[in-house]
Amino acid sequence: MANPTRWSTDTGPEHSQWYVDRFRRLAAEGADLAGEARLLDTLVPPRSRILDAGCGTGRVGAELAARGHTVIGVDADPVLVEAARVDHPGPRWLVADLAELDLAAVGEPEPFDGAVVAGNVMAFVAPGTEREVLRRITAHLRPDGVMAVGFGTDRGYPLTDFDADAVAAGLRVEHRFATWDLRPWREENDFAVTVLRRPAA
Repeated sequence: MANPTRWSTDTGPEHSQWYVDRFRRLAAEGADLAGEARLLDTLVPPRSRILDAGCGTGRVGAELAARGHTVIGVDADPVLVEAARVDHPGPRWLVADLAELDLAAVGEPEPFDGAVVAGNVMAFVAPGTEREVLRRITAHLRPDGVMAVGFGTDRGYPLTDFDADAVAAGLRVEHRFATWDLRPWREENDFAVTVLRRPAA
């Protein structure tokens, strides 16, 4: 990893295990953890190939796999990826920095129909790599492939910068919502879910 992510520099050494334990507890309590997956499932054809970029503990990718999609999950944190492998066998979970993403190099050359970037991933990548992260994910999408990205707009990455980075990465902004369950977007909202598309060739 050329540049450490904010996830590693801005949190303590026990944070990753706390995060794993938190989502295991929420799942055991029956919390609804599938909102992001439900949205992406509506944006792609059945049995699509999905990239879970910044997959964390695998909750989103696992739900997409349960809905019949082929899922590859990638995260820079080996603790989270190991939890995904233990809790959600089936999808392929990989440790990799999204700013250096090259899945063909690890035997996954086939492009993806869609990508999901949930859990404030864009606010946790290494500072200054946001545009490259979006470019790398876009490069793994097929023409007309779709990407859904959600993050807190109060976390140091303004939406104006995100939109500019998305366009520079070769994406087109199609929709914006305030939540993963598609509540209307307003400027005062502190969270945004953006649906983007790689234009067809």
